[in-house]
Amino acid sequence: MSLSELGRFSEPGLLVLVSLADGPKHGYAIQEDIGMLTSDRPGPGTLYGAIKRLEERGLIEALAAQDRRKPYQLTPVGRRMLQAELERTRSVAAVGLRRLAVT
Repeated sequence: MSLSELGRFSEPGLLVLVSLADGPKHGYAIQEDIGMLTSDRPGPGTLYGAIKRLEERGLIEALAAQDRRKPYQLTPVGRRMLQAELERTRSVAAVGLRRLAVT
């Protein structure tokens, strides 16, 4: 499985996975974390749509609610998929940067 299976929603999904890489977070905390990473905070529809798709694919899972907040965490499959996607992205970025340096 790869993020490309999420279609046009792959970027929000990747950002949610990156946000959860250092531990469980609830929706608002994920939104804030993504905002700090990208300077662009996703709206609730985008965020919860991505969360739903990631949950359906077994990449993240909900934990018990805490004070009306529902935290999520990466599953082992989600962690492996995120690692593979980030390594692929790093290699593509390296090639792109080398090509830009030539021109």
